[in-house]
Amino acid sequence: MQFAAWLVWSTSDEAPEGSPWLIDGAWQERGEVEMAIKVGVVGAAGYAGAELVRLIMAHPDFELAVITSNADAGQSLASVYPSFAGVSDLVFSTHDDPALVDLDAVFLAVPHTAALAAAPGLLAAGVTVIDLSADYRLADPAVYKTWYGVEHTSPELLATRAFGLPELFGDNLAQVAARHAAGEAVLVACAGCYPTATSLAAAPAVRMGWVADAGAVVVDAISGVTGAGKSCNARTHFCHADESVEAYNVCRHRHTPEIEQILGLPGRVVFTPHLAPLKRGLHSTVTLPLTPEAAASLTAEAAVEAYRDFYAGRDFVRVLDAGSTPQTASVAGSNACQIGLAVNSQVGVLVAMGAIDNLCKGAAGQAVQCANVVFGMDERRGLPGVALPV
Repeated sequence: MQFAAWLVWSTSDEAPEGSPWLIDGAWQERGEVEMAIKVGVVGAAGYAGAELVRLIMAHPDFELAVITSNADAGQSLASVYPSFAGVSDLVFSTHDDPALVDLDAVFLAVPHTAALAAAPGLLAAGVTVIDLSADYRLADPAVYKTWYGVEHTSPELLATRAFGLPELFGDNLAQVAARHAAGEAVLVACAGCYPTATSLAAAPAVRMGWVADAGAVVVDAISGVTGAGKSCNARTHFCHADESVEAYNVCRHRHTPEIEQILGLPGRVVFTPHLAPLKRGLHSTVTLPLTPEAAASLTAEAAVEAYRDFYAGRDFVRVLDAGSTPQTASVAGSNACQIGLAVNSQVGVLVAMGAIDNLCKGAAGQAVQCANVVFGMDERRGLPGVALPV
């Protein structure tokens, strides 16, 4: 396996030039970048923002220069998140910090509408923007208004932004990377956590023509509490969330149109999210109606082989053997997605399951992966490829 080769290369002086190394659980490349890429994180005090800080600090080529939080401005990073004590002396500034326009790139880890306010000005100043919010994900501004209840104030950027899900939209990211290499500040709209796990599990079946032209695509997904953000409410309060699982925003969750857009199945997705008493983790089970031909011939073993071919060279996606199912614990702390597949030939459906860490592959890790592509690096660079084993 390639993975075994990377393990060997991480301790060998004979690795091929340009080959990735696996060091401390993160893929690195041979050689050095001449100059650090200076970046900032707007919204660094939130859970996704703090995960971004953790990943960027470990990245060999990114230099974290600015972190912002209106609520925590003036406080040190270590005072808000003690895990950074002795590691960083960064202090939070406000979201309007003028130092942001002097950076090479800014990550926006902010709620929707906040990115609408920030992205255009940063781009105009020549700063590349990696947006973790929902503001630039939906290609149609009318759909954005329908689901988010506000007018899109910079719809012209939707035509030039890249959609940040590298395993499914690699060509789109490559086009933006070419524009960036030519000196242009670019915008990447990173996919959401639920759409990432759901689409990585379901998209190969759709693109390979296995899915019937009609019928509902049913998505039942479960997320940890960090997916709701740092601000506590009645649903995410410990006394309510602990020892309980519940569905929420049934038939009206805002990730529904994003999943439909990625899969190319408008009006067919029935998405039911659930909250589970986990800090990290997201598991999505997608039930896809098969064409008569696929229902008559497809086996789980054949589906696994086809999926592995589809994701060949995409090392963050791991398709499990037939009969195995993914677990959130098996991807925690990593940028990996595990996929499991099962076929019910009697009913004529494919059940595709995806598990990710909602804070890493579902947010911060995906953002760094996209930034790697934009800046011309191996997309795995600086990212944890191995989950916490315990």
